[in-house]
Amino acid sequence: MTRLVAGVDSSTQSCKVVVRDADTGALVREGRARHPDGTEVDPEAWWRALQEAAEQAGGLEDVAAVSVAGQQHGMVCLDDAGAVVRPALLWNDTRSAPDATDLIADLGEGEQGRTAWAEAVGLVPVASFTVTKLRWLARNEPEAAARTSAVCLPHDWLTWRLAGSADLAGLTTDRSDASGTGYWSAATGHYRGDLLRLALGSEPAVPRVIGPADSGATAATGALLGAGAGDNAAAALGLAAGPGDVVVSLGTSGVVTAVAEVAAADPTGIVAGFADATGRHLPLVATLNAARVLDATARVLGVDHGRLAELALSAPPGSGGLVVVPWLEGERTPDVPDATGTVEGLALDTATPAHLARAAVEGMLCGLADGLDALVAHGAEPRRLLLVGGAASSRAVREIAPSVLGMPVDVPEPGEYVADGAARQAAWALDPASGVPGWTLAATHRVEADPTPHVREQYAAARDRALRHFRN
Repeated sequence: MTRLVAGVDSSTQSCKVVVRDADTGALVREGRARHPDGTEVDPEAWWRALQEAAEQAGGLEDVAAVSVAGQQHGMVCLDDAGAVVRPALLWNDTRSAPDATDLIADLGEGEQGRTAWAEAVGLVPVASFTVTKLRWLARNEPEAAARTSAVCLPHDWLTWRLAGSADLAGLTTDRSDASGTGYWSAATGHYRGDLLRLALGSEPAVPRVIGPADSGATAATGALLGAGAGDNAAAALGLAAGPGDVVVSLGTSGVVTAVAEVAAADPTGIVAGFADATGRHLPLVATLNAARVLDATARVLGVDHGRLAELALSAPPGSGGLVVVPWLEGERTPDVPDATGTVEGLALDTATPAHLARAAVEGMLCGLADGLDALVAHGAEPRRLLLVGGAASSRAVREIAPSVLGMPVDVPEPGEYVADGAARQAAWALDPASGVPGWTLAATHRVEADPTPHVREQYAAARDRALRHFRN
């Protein structure tokens, strides 16, 4: 008898549901629904989107297990009755940047404070992380902070809603999402209640962290509810990434992750010491600006993405000295939340649509190449680069990426790898003793190109000038 499992990807922009055969991984059906725009969202919108996507996917009544993967860091505050206290602040909400600075200083001045945070929880506060959003809440909305009896993340909340419980004690999470809060340590496997109190002024309930193959509850349909995961960990699981693999994901944000056996602790804050969805670790570098850089450039030029790629590939490597530093929404890596994008090297011969198109692609990729360098500096030994995400569908991105990143890239067939990772985890929860299911979900094709170090060099010079400007 065929057993079915469902994987959910509740991302920034939408909710995707895939239903797969638990034994073979074969796709049976799928559905999708939009999320509202913005950096502050009522979690009920996620719940409605999950119900709509599940309905499009033929419902979940016949699935044996479900796992939810979700956007990381979002702050969901609940009162003692389980009601949402205020709209959730998402990972890309930068209003808590001053609070990140204050939290670092609370543990020591300058390098001392950053080192203390890195050693405590494997990351240094920036506006993206939940801990800084809680400090913002305590400072700006003390009444809402006082009503907060529990704090959780998007995937935790959706899993809890699927269980149909209003009991805060039923909240569960997994290592990967807990490791992005700023008050749980991937190295020790424990919450840091003192840091939670430091941020919020109290210590609300937090989800119980369960193992990658564990089930914390059952859904109203009777399906097992898997541990779930943060979106980046779920994508790595969906891609079957292992040690030596680096995943470069170009979605709303840009992410570079490497599967590792030991936790990372980077006092610069560039590398976040996250956990993965298998029991290993997933050191990660994230940028706020990725696929939407191409969206914005196409809009400026009045072309679609196919034409944007043609233009970019018609210009020379380095765009004749035209450089785009694409910090269109501020930036997380490097940490300049109030920055804007800059364009350098505009001259008569570079003032063309083709040069601007290529400079935008190269600028986006150079930010990710900086992230790859940071991972290598912290012990990553990349043997394979997997290029995924919406922007990976661009021919220009695929062909330019290996020259900027400095090594060949393997591009999997387009797919819902976050939802697929959640589905794989759901199948694992059905039979924990058998290990991660060995599904083969997609073939990859390799793209090679000669390195273009001058592109990185001119970008680095422009990046450093922009940093000096926005930090002064």
